[in-house]
Amino acid sequence: MKTNFYTNKKRWKWALATIALLLIAASLWYTNRLVKSIAEQETRQVKMWAAAMEQQAMMMKSTEKFFNKVSEQEQLRVELLANAYRHVIDISSNENTAIYLDIFRNNISIPLVITDTKGNILNKANLPPEQEGKQTFDDEMKHYYSKFPPIKIDPGYGSIQYLHYNESLIYTELKSVLEGMTKHFMEEITLNSVGAPVIITNEDQSQILSFGNLDSLMMKDSSYVAQQIAIMRDENEPLQIEFMNTGKATVFYRTSDLVEQMRYYPVIQFIVAALFILIAYLLFSYARRSEQNQVWAGMAKETAHQLGTPLSSLMGWIELMKMQEEPFAGTYEMEKDIERLQIVTDRFSKIGSIPVLEPTNIIYHISDTMDYLQKRFSKKFEFEVNLPEGELVLPLIPSLFRWVLENVTKNAIDAMGDHGKVTLDLIDDGDHIHIDISDTGKGIAKSQLKQVFNPGYTSKKRGWGMGLSLARRIIEDYHKGKIFVKSSVVGQGTTFRITLKK
Repeated sequence: MKTNFYTNKKRWKWALATIALLLIAASLWYTNRLVKSIAEQETRQVKMWAAAMEQQAMMMKSTEKFFNKVSEQEQLRVELLANAYRHVIDISSNENTAIYLDIFRNNISIPLVITDTKGNILNKANLPPEQEGKQTFDDEMKHYYSKFPPIKIDPGYGSIQYLHYNESLIYTELKSVLEGMTKHFMEEITLNSVGAPVIITNEDQSQILSFGNLDSLMMKDSSYVAQQIAIMRDENEPLQIEFMNTGKATVFYRTSDLVEQMRYYPVIQFIVAALFILIAYLLFSYARRSEQNQVWAGMAKETAHQLGTPLSSLMGWIELMKMQEEPFAGTYEMEKDIERLQIVTDRFSKIGSIPVLEPTNIIYHISDTMDYLQKRFSKKFEFEVNLPEGELVLPLIPSLFRWVLENVTKNAIDAMGDHGKVTLDLIDDGDHIHIDISDTGKGIAKSQLKQVFNPGYTSKKRGWGMGLSLARRIIEDYHKGKIFVKSSVVGQGTTFRITLKK
């Protein structure tokens, strides 16, 4: 068997595919290693972030305790002010009220409103600007001073008064700062600089304290939250931290979406690159086949043109020979060979032309072609042609179709050596006809079945390996049919099948 570019094409394909797979595997390995390194770095950053949040939470907790103590001290101050005011207005007391009056006057931060039982304002101090001009204790003021219960003041002569108060102005400002710090703390938790999705729950995981880098709408769905927690628990061990006034908290986290995208990005990249290469390969293959077809068509037409001149001359010489008194005995056979050359010329001239199919009795052309071939091969080759009775009309290009039969039959003869049997069977299934051409030759190995129609493939010492390739072009490109190896057994023979639409 000849060895050329076409027969080695499969090995080149496997070699290039192996190199491509090795490059892809190396790139994927490196990318996965890089992603793993980034994920480990994210884990370290999350742990550092969690530790920092725990320290900040402890500071917030200490600050909150301090504010609670300040609030308790303010309540004691208000009670002291109420007691001092009671001494000031107690006319039955013989005490020196100057010190009590100083205590009451020195209050410059706690908002105070003293009313009688009817809600009339008797005294006031440190009120917000919008309350300064009011004379009665209305609903708006009741709401403002509703945080603490009023202190009842009974001076002892039946005129009961009530002292209403709120947090001091200084305490309110400090508390606003604390709330800002708390809000900033929660935002820092929600939008952690690591960028990793995080869910913080209480110690028994019954309540979501905060979350970050997750869809806030989806987090309202309990099943989604449970799914995310399960994913995070499987990926990383949860962290335990002290979280403000809620005691211990559990931090669940996983790698960021960016890392996940990086993990799958090379795969997507290679798929896109593979599609691009495939499309480019198909386009180049199509262009190459078109170029080859043009070359073949040009060569075929040029061959037909070159054969035309000597054929015309030969036909003239035969006519002269017929005119002799004693015609040459082989003139009749020479005419048949010239007719054969004309058929070959016609075949070559049709290669590359627009196919024009015409209704043709395929049974006649099969029978005539096989009869012609049988007469020109050794008697050691047996021919068996099984055709149905009558006519079977199909759209064909007769000269090219007969060429296919000749090429396949000659290929069968070559495969059998010096003797054997060629069998042709025609099968009509209603929509298609199948022509099976079998031989008793050496068969074809399974590894070679897909290559038998490739240009240049041949098992002979001498030969171009173009017969079967040309047959496939005629059947598939011109007749829109199929030709393939139906079966082959090494040492027993091969069956080729031609399928045509009716």
